[in-house]
Amino acid sequence: MEKNKKNKTPWPTKAAMDQIYKKQLWGSNGLSFYSGEGSHKQDIVNPYIEVLTTFFKSFKEPISVADLGCGDFNIGKQLIMYTKSYVAVDIVEALINYNKTHFKAKNLTFRCLDIAKDQLPLADCVILRQVLQHLSNKEVESIVNKLYAFKYVIITEHLPEGDFIPNKDIISGQGIRLKKQSGVDVLAAPFLFKVKNVKHLFTVKLEENKGVIKTVLYEVY
Repeated sequence: MEKNKKNKTPWPTKAAMDQIYKKQLWGSNGLSFYSGEGSHKQDIVNPYIEVLTTFFKSFKEPISVADLGCGDFNIGKQLIMYTKSYVAVDIVEALINYNKTHFKAKNLTFRCLDIAKDQLPLADCVILRQVLQHLSNKEVESIVNKLYAFKYVIITEHLPEGDFIPNKDIISGQGIRLKKQSGVDVLAAPFLFKVKNVKHLFTVKLEENKGVIKTVLYEVY
């Protein structure tokens, strides 16, 4: 019995994410680091790039951006040219080191941080793309409390289609709340993110009843 209890002890998030990339649990597609179809499938990626590019270009002067959970940087590399500065953050050190050698721009910086525990970089806008869905409620709550430091927050989450009970708790790692017919809603309990304005940017419906990927812009007080 004691052994079974130990086997159920959650891994630290950093160790869990390290294993995902090391064992290529999200696939590989022939790449050293691969963040899964959500970062590469064109019908998911292209609308995201288009809507964020439009948002960034709407400012008279380029704004600074912090990309929390930048992954393999297939997304970020298509956005950096529209920003004043772009800080790309991930918890996996080997991934960050790889990105540093393969993606370079004058306004681009990579940092290895645990966004639930560490101080976040300063920026006008923060993007969290399919990151919170992999984290426990405790870690999500810690991150949400830090989002008040930013003027704009853009969150993308994989959610069930239609009505669902938000924010059922999970153990941080590869999986998401979809199996529990749930998903992250930062406005709902227990997070209760208080914002000035909410704008739905777009939703992609996935095939085979696998839910939707929804991107929302929050303007913070």
